[in-house]
Amino acid sequence: MSAPLYRLVLPALLLCASPPLWATADETHVPLPAASPPPALLPHDLSPWGMFLAADWVVQGVMLGLALASLLTWSVWVAKSVELGGAQRRLRLALVQLARVRSLGEAAGALAGQKGPAAALVRAARTELDLSCDAMDKAGVKERTASRLERIEVAVGRTMARGTGLLATIGSTAPFIGLFGTVWGIMNAFIGISQTQTTNLAVVAPGIAEALLATGIGLVAAIPAVVIYNLFARAITGYRALVADAAAEVMRLLSRDLDRSAGELAMG
Repeated sequence: MSAPLYRLVLPALLLCASPPLWATADETHVPLPAASPPPALLPHDLSPWGMFLAADWVVQGVMLGLALASLLTWSVWVAKSVELGGAQRRLRLALVQLARVRSLGEAAGALAGQKGPAAALVRAARTELDLSCDAMDKAGVKERTASRLERIEVAVGRTMARGTGLLATIGSTAPFIGLFGTVWGIMNAFIGISQTQTTNLAVVAPGIAEALLATGIGLVAAIPAVVIYNLFARAITGYRALVADAAAEVMRLLSRDLDRSAGELAMG
């Protein structure tokens, strides 16, 4: 084949082998680009308050309950701290006064008009001494007086411990309540996965974050409650020890009065 003929035939063959200009993409087997999925719509506010507003109503109820429990914890801490601090201060002052007197009569005069366990102990001892004036058996009087003082100590300790049981309850139950909110929120997140038919983590991440927020609030409510309860338990134990010291001081005054009475009877 001569060179001019070759130059004419080769372009014609190439033109026949190439697809026509009007052929579609399917006819030429050229894959079309896949359509990209729409971007996931994420909430604009991922702050704790925004997640609370976007959470399920059950999770919101759990969060509100835990917030109320935390508020009660700090309220009990403030009220009980003021009450316990004032009671300890008054009792220490009464112990100093009891140590300076020589009889129950002087102790009653020194503590006249005061309210507290020390004054109650002195009144109980004098009442028993007056009731036993016709049966002056020293051992019997001391035994009955010790019984009265013991019941006063128990009542004072019970009164001072009032309110701390709430702290124990919050400290033991708040983590589990928060965990319930977390389980509920994560369950709703997985339900959302099945409904949207996507495994994109960005779609369900806000729901999981809202669920975990419930556990965080539960820990925020529980940890201070446990710490404050332990602090009050030690402080109340120390307060009961002060009351026991006051009871022992009253018993010493009673013993002196009985010995003086016995000495006066012997001299008479």
